[in-house]
Order: sequence, then C-alpha cells, then structure tokens
Amino acid sequence: MEFNEKLQELRKSRGLTQEELAEDLFVSRTAISKWESGRGYPSIDSLKEISKYFSVTIDDLLSCEKILSIAENESKSSIRSICDLLFGISDLMTMILLILPLYPKTVGDHVYSVSLFAYTELSSMNRLIYWLMFAVLIAVGGIKVVLNQMKIEKGQKIITSCSLICSVAAVLFLAATRETYAILITFLLLVIKTVLILKRVTAN
Repeated sequence: MEFNEKLQELRKSRGLTQEELAEDLFVSRTAISKWESGRGYPSIDSLKEISKYFSVTIDDLLSCEKILSIAENESKSSIRSICDLLFGISDLMTMILLILPLYPKTVGDHVYSVSLFAYTELSSMNRLIYWLMFAVLIAVGGIKVVLNQMKIEKGQKIITSCSLICSVAAVLFLAATRETYAILITFLLLVIKTVLILKRVTAN
C-alpha cells in the first residue's frame, strides 16, 4: 500500500475530513490533498507529526528508500535556500559602497578618502550612474531576501540574472572611472555571488 492510500485509510479510520486533519497537523488542506492524491510527500517534520498523531511508526508510512529520498531533497532545498539568502545579503552589502570612505577627495595638497555622499569630484552624470547602480543592487538584494523568507520560487531566476548583470556593469563602470577601492569591493561581491550560484547549481 502506497503512502497516499495509508494516509487516507488512517484519516478515515478517525472519521476526519481533510480540513480537520490539516488543522490538527498544522498544515494546509491543500497539503493533505496533495499527499493523499499521490502528488507529493510530506517533509520529515510532517512525517513525524503524522506518525505521532496516528500512533504509527514512520517506517509504517514510508519505505526507508523513500524516507532517505525525502531527507536528501530537503537537504538540497535547504542548501538552495541558504545560497539564495546569502546572495541577497551580498547585494544588500552594496550599501557599504555608499557609506565607507572609498573615494578620493582633494583638499589643498592633500587627498582624503570620503564616502559617496561627500564625493563631489566627479561629473553629475557619473555620480547619478553610481547612485543608480548601487540603489538597484540594494533593491534587488532586498527583494531576493524577501522572496527567500516567504519561500517564493517564482521570479528568483529573473532577480538573480538582474543582480549579475548589474554587478558586472558596476565592475566595468568603476574600472572605467578608476575607482580602485570601490571596484575591489564590487568585484569581491560579484565573486561571492558567482560561488553561491555554482553551489546552488551543484545542489540541484
């Protein structure tokens, strides 16, 4: 007997509807419907709750091979989620390019390092481009983190692509304007994001 059939049998033996079982297990009715129709399996934590609720062992519900498969999938999903979160955080770290003294400002015979807020020794157009690049990266990072926390997969690839394009553009533009310290940080963040993408691909 398959898991979906066992779950239906256990539920009906208690005289429960899918909605009632969902409430008792603290999951959605859609999840119960999905499990009972054979379109998916519960997580390890949900399996523990089901076995406890019906006073059966997890082995009674699923084979060892299927349990291992679920655990492996959860592990990969966790790695992907962590990579996405760190990816978003790395974009949010673009904020340091605004507040750290990374840009040169000449005062008399001396050259001081100032933040982007005080960096006035560049054209208005370049200044605008700096702010737009960094603002977009910070916004993209924020969206990435929010989507990750809400466990929303839709749009993740678009956000990731947008982030990479903006990062590469930022590196090239900063290189063209010879902003030594800013380009080092931007390039380092780009490398970190590339490593995270490779790690995520490996997890798939």
